[in-house]
Amino acid sequence: MKCIYCGHPESKVIDSRPLNEGDTIRRRRECQKCARRFTTYEKAEQMPVMVVKKDGSREAFDVEKIQRGIRKACEKRNVSAETIESMALEVEGRVQQMGEQEVSARLIGDLVMDALKKVDEVAYVRFASVYREFKDVDTFLAEIAKLVSEK
Repeated sequence: MKCIYCGHPESKVIDSRPLNEGDTIRRRRECQKCARRFTTYEKAEQMPVMVVKKDGSREAFDVEKIQRGIRKACEKRNVSAETIESMALEVEGRVQQMGEQEVSARLIGDLVMDALKKVDEVAYVRFASVYREFKDVDTFLAEIAKLVSEK
């Protein structure tokens, strides 16, 4: 690592500690030439994921958008903000684990529905009604019947 003060290309690590549940490492370094100390942060680079929407357009994956959708489905339900954030991060993790540069919006919607089904069935049906574009009451009833039969 190049020294930020004198530009010397060599430094030694004095101290390292994990941050953000081990996702980032904070390192204190000392320059081999000027002996000044500085801090660096090391984080694994994640490949940016593009979401392919129904109409073929693409947009960057945004975990905040996932959180907003889950939060909307969970409105007036007994689901904590921590649980909502956890579900969104679970979806993000599963998308990253796929290692693909492009992922369909349909797949992401399915991952969100899987997470919601485990936490709150009403929120699951709410999300499904928007995501799957339910047209009438019969579609709602069919989804609820499917949910009941899985129990």
